[in-house]
Amino acid sequence: MRAMLLHSAGRPLVMTETPEPNPGSQEIVVKVAACGVCRTDLHVVDGELRQPKLPIIPGHEIVGHVIALGRDVDTFKLGDRVGIPWLGWTCGICSYCRNGQENLCEQARFTGYQIDGGYAERAVVDHRYCFPIPDGISDVEAAPLLCAGLIGYRAYRMAGPVRSLGLYGFGAAAHILIQVANAQGVKVFAFTRPGDTERQAFARQLGAVWAGSSDASPDEPLDAAIIFAPVGALVPLALKAVRKGGTVICAGIHMSDIPRFPYELLWGERTVRSVANLTRQDAIDFLALAPTIPVRTYPVSYPLADANRALADLRAGRVEGAAVLVVQEPAKNWIDSGKSTSFQGEEEALP
Repeated sequence: MRAMLLHSAGRPLVMTETPEPNPGSQEIVVKVAACGVCRTDLHVVDGELRQPKLPIIPGHEIVGHVIALGRDVDTFKLGDRVGIPWLGWTCGICSYCRNGQENLCEQARFTGYQIDGGYAERAVVDHRYCFPIPDGISDVEAAPLLCAGLIGYRAYRMAGPVRSLGLYGFGAAAHILIQVANAQGVKVFAFTRPGDTERQAFARQLGAVWAGSSDASPDEPLDAAIIFAPVGALVPLALKAVRKGGTVICAGIHMSDIPRFPYELLWGERTVRSVANLTRQDAIDFLALAPTIPVRTYPVSYPLADANRALADLRAGRVEGAAVLVVQEPAKNWIDSGKSTSFQGEEEALP
């Protein structure tokens, strides 16, 4: 199969022919149709997340169809359309896993980071960590739901009941979350890079009651603010924008250092907290909610071979909506997925 491999942080991905994956007893093989290009992928490629398996196939917003089943898989059948998110495996026995906080499991493994991901024609995944994709949405449109949607939704729930919400960084996650918030009657204020009038207009198009630069002040105190941009300097700005008792949520997996700020910005029982990864329950809840709104994503499509260009566009802030790789196989000499059945080999799933 063809796959885009990262051999070394800071270097471009390389198109490589790699062996077709076989599933372990608890795994399925998915023929990838589309894979979102997430800012977390960018952090992996740029070396800001420092524990990847190398070489690694990035990508954790994967949509595709099941073409092979491990011998102990009973939740999916051949041909099912599934989504594969960031969380790829947890131990199931630690205190975090037992208390509904599997996102904090010390032994957790993540798709596109320690487990090969979706910048490829095939992906293999533990069947317990992937999910049916709702009908009525295309593969390309569904892909951003698997991380931008899930992380945004988890951050939103951490904000608690709110009437006004600030979103700092109006990219893939924010453009999905604003639709959820609007549907629930929440006023959304969008903050972008200074001078980014196009993205501010996009935010207003999606229902923001106010859109402006990240260093501007909204016309009313906010109940909560979610920071999607990986910029630590936004934390003091967001604290200044929220009311007493308000919450600032840092939703990225990586952020530049937070600068010193006066205690008066935190005083008044304001809270700063982070979001770490996601749980399977987040995926179940959000993928059930999204069709009822309905959430619409605004994907910008790239062929698999252009993964480096997609990452460069994301890095430069040129993507409005969400970048998605469309995985199309060459017409000749590639394995017909219709020939795949169940796999009864001895290779085991992750311990």
